[in-house]
Amino acid sequence: MLQLRRTLALLKGETGNQLARTGSSLPFLDSANNSSGLVLQSQSTDVYQNLALEDWIDAHVDLQQRGILLLWRNQPAVVIGRHQNPWSECNLPAMRKMGIALARRRSGGGTVFHDHGNLNLTFFASKKAYDRKRNLKVVTEALRRLRPNLDVRATDRFDILLNGHYKISGTASRLSRKSSYHHCTLLHSADRSALSTVLRPSCPGILSNATPSVPSPVANLIDHAPSLAWEELLEALVQQYNTEFGLSSVFTLVDPSSECVFPGVGNISTELRSWDWTFGRTPKFRVETLLELRDEHLPARCSAQLQMEVKGGQVESCRLDVPAGWLPLWLSRQLSDVLVGERFCPHRAAAAVTAMLRAEKGQFHSRLNNLCEAVLAMMG
Repeated sequence: MLQLRRTLALLKGETGNQLARTGSSLPFLDSANNSSGLVLQSQSTDVYQNLALEDWIDAHVDLQQRGILLLWRNQPAVVIGRHQNPWSECNLPAMRKMGIALARRRSGGGTVFHDHGNLNLTFFASKKAYDRKRNLKVVTEALRRLRPNLDVRATDRFDILLNGHYKISGTASRLSRKSSYHHCTLLHSADRSALSTVLRPSCPGILSNATPSVPSPVANLIDHAPSLAWEELLEALVQQYNTEFGLSSVFTLVDPSSECVFPGVGNISTELRSWDWTFGRTPKFRVETLLELRDEHLPARCSAQLQMEVKGGQVESCRLDVPAGWLPLWLSRQLSDVLVGERFCPHRAAAAVTAMLRAEKGQFHSRLNNLCEAVLAMMG
């Protein structure tokens, strides 16, 4: 109980001495305990470390005879599914301004917003024991026990709805050859204003086969149960997990950055942080959009049409149709050529067009600069 209380204190953000760990191993690495379950609480709020811990457990722990429940929270972050397009799913400029991280997980599904008011639960099991409905029952039954007046139900899409309308939990999962994990969110007291701001597209006119998110109205548990505290919620979830699966799981605090306990987890985290993973793994897409062209000397507005194909996060082809009276054809073609082969990224693209802008000192410099700014803004 002391260990559980200290873990709950961490969930509330309280400071204090961390629990000492004896040796460099944890109970779930002990093959003698394979018949028991385990509940782990991450001490980190770094989204990349926590996602890396998920991958490490899935790859290194024998889940054939044991289930594991991992509880974790993150600093503000947007997490997209493995097969999603970040430019379609989230407002990248707003995220940069707000200091909100972007991560791509290895499971499928849609985009979610994490912060300290959201709890993440990851259910690890063998592939044979994979059962999302049963996992979500742990959450819904725990909530019903805590607040019998709450109408919470799991849907056929494996979301959890409050009062039949408001989404309080979304689901994603990953199945390996022998193992599986199913993770879900649980909105307790998340910043809904930040959520609505960042879960908007950055780039207009994207055509893609990437998995789209399904927008849903959301609510926090405390909107309908104001007195529901983290202590109650965590204790109820752990108790219900043990009840549902007939376990007496040990509750253990873990540091997902510890190479002594999780050898190689740092390399996984580094990969998840990389541009190549986050953006470069985006399914091929096409952009077709109009760019507004500005010129203070011309009262009438005009626009350019942009057609661009992006593969592996890099511009594969680019065509800019600019009115000939606004900018010479050779300049718009030169800009298109400069962008091909560059990352679909405003910072990298800006570096690529700088030399071109420096070389153009004539009467069209201002208009070329405006066109470049419009293209960079489109990239998010």
